Amino acid sequence: GIYAFLKEKFEVSGTYFSNKLFPELIKMDITDSNSVKKVIENTKPDIIVHAAANPNAVWCEEHKPEAIELNETGTRNIVEAANSINAKIIYISSYAAVFNQSTVYGKTKFDGEKIVKKAKAGWAILQPSLIIGYSPNTTNDRPFNRILKNITEKTPAIHDTSWKFQPSWLDHISETIEQIIKRKIYGETIPIAIPELKTRFDLAKDILNKFNIETKPIDKKDSSPVFDLPQDKIKELQLPIYSYKEMIDKIVKDIKEKTQ
Repeated sequence: GIYAFLKEKFEVSGTYFSNKLFPELIKMDITDSNSVKKVIENTKPDIIVHAAANPNAVWCEEHKPEAIELNETGTRNIVEAANSINAKIIYISSYAAVFNQSTVYGKTKFDGEKIVKKAKAGWAILQPSLIIGYSPNTTNDRPFNRILKNITEKTPAIHDTSWKFQPSWLDHISETIEQIIKRKIYGETIPIAIPELKTRFDLAKDILNKFNIETKPIDKKDSSPVFDLPQDKIKELQLPIYSYKEMIDKIVKDIKEKTQ
């Protein structure tokens, strides 16, 4: 995950709300301005990496007030606390903020971006698409953890062939954050994904094949729009770029190291 990666490179304090993955993490509720203020005034960071959100679009549609509270009010609380100690913010947004504002999730991330730009000391925004890759949180219901479950339980998988997207790799995001911090790249909004369009079936098959686990296709008739995440900004800023094959190879290596 991002925290584990950055901890190796910088002096980092991490926060959690409900899932304490590391013993040193500090409890913080981003929807409670006093909780945010207290933690940020105590830790006095130079830079805040704001990754707290609920990326589940279905949950956001069904819980609109909570989604707004988390993705907008929570972000406002972070920005206000950052401004009180002159800290910069790196915000993990979403491609949905650009392409999918008709959804509650996309709209709240779009509004979150506008709020982040009020960080006086400086800001950077990353816009990943569907994020895949190994992280210490192997229990929540993100798509990658479903693939992981097929490996640990040695069960065949069924994955959708209908929707195409450019996956974003977790380590790629972490490396980009490292570069932003080291090279002081602020005032930039950076779409971050691999160049190739793939389906969930492609991803599952190309990972699970390496573990001799069968993947079956299913057409879920997912009519979500197909987005083109441009690579121009990453190239212009000379940030890391990965191909689909490089990403899959590294993910497989990661899984082998961490689960076997």
